[in-house]
Amino acid sequence: MKTPIADRIRPKKLDDVVGQSHLLQKNRPLRRIIESGQISNMIFFGPSGTGKTTVARIIAENAGMTLYKLNGTTASSSDIRDIIAQTQTFSGCEGILLYLDEIQYLNKKQQQVLLEYIENGDITLIASTTENPYFSVFNALISRSTVFEFKPVSADEILKAVRRAFAILESENGYHITMEDGVAQHISAACGGDVRKAVSAAELCTLAGDIEKDGVFITLETAKSLSQRSSMRYDRDGEQHYNILSAFQKSIRGSDENAALHYLARLLEASDLISVCRRLLVIASEDIGLAYPMAVVIVKSCVDSALQLGIPEARIPLAQAVILLCTSPKSNTAVTAVDAAIEDVRKGNYGEIPAYLMDGHYSGASSLGRSDGYKFPHNYKNNYVSQQYLPDELKDKKYYRFGSNKQEQAALEYRKKISSQ
Repeated sequence: MKTPIADRIRPKKLDDVVGQSHLLQKNRPLRRIIESGQISNMIFFGPSGTGKTTVARIIAENAGMTLYKLNGTTASSSDIRDIIAQTQTFSGCEGILLYLDEIQYLNKKQQQVLLEYIENGDITLIASTTENPYFSVFNALISRSTVFEFKPVSADEILKAVRRAFAILESENGYHITMEDGVAQHISAACGGDVRKAVSAAELCTLAGDIEKDGVFITLETAKSLSQRSSMRYDRDGEQHYNILSAFQKSIRGSDENAALHYLARLLEASDLISVCRRLLVIASEDIGLAYPMAVVIVKSCVDSALQLGIPEARIPLAQAVILLCTSPKSNTAVTAVDAAIEDVRKGNYGEIPAYLMDGHYSGASSLGRSDGYKFPHNYKNNYVSQQYLPDELKDKKYYRFGSNKQEQAALEYRKKISSQ
């Protein structure tokens, strides 16, 4: 079977690796480590197709070490022990570098087997994972490794790899490849920062191109149909899901409607309607709250409309809700107040409810003093009467602090008015 083009064009030198300039530029820490030849244990963290395996291979070749590769989804403890056994053979005399892809799928026992040989220096480990290792890899391995984050490759950088792929395909097949304007650029932008996916798309486009007298012609329509629609990475159960939702809420909290609409678009393109709706309902009370109490009512209506309409029409009421929240005054006094109260309760600071506030609607309640002495506010001017409602132990506690916005300041003035009668 023919080797995939991603492997056929795999760079042999660091300078040929596209992207990851934050790691591989001259004088960057990872570049210095690789060039020193003194390789330590590392964990490469980042999306697929961003160069983790390529860099690991280059490291092994530069360090003069024997490279073994395992995948955490299929590796067994015996596979690991077979590699460990090579440390005592001629092939392992210069050192063994184990590249372990998807390390998060190894169980604790398997990781412990590795740990013993990493600690004594028999094996140097370069592990990769598409998930945040601080969430998915055992701390004992992380503490003995340096974590490097690989980022999605920009479309401009991927374009270099796509053009190189087309040049190699021309050379291998012995015919000329021509294409409509924008084909290479579309492939580069449509593959979500994944170099492997982009060069594979280039090969598919070549195979599906229009046969001409002197070669193959690739139309933009062909490129669009064969390039996977994955310009945005999103995993509903992964870290990126929470990163986008976090950026979404922080943009609304920061009153930046343009950024908030951007993150809304990313969530909608991933068809994650439920997460958007839940987060907007939270934001309406958590970040706008008492500064504009009607916001939660309007947002609830927008959310209901969105859920009834479904995607793509849902984007319209959701955009309305996002812009409303971004341009509304902000207050988090409600959440800080209730969190302060919850903190007291969790610490056991709650005391006895005053007897006059207790339920008096049953036979024998009066003999226990229940509800005796309670002052009914509606019997007093402005429907207010000064009365202690908190337990004695907390009678002077202030959980809520009026915000500086117009709505809460008006409420404060009303409170001062009725309490000064």
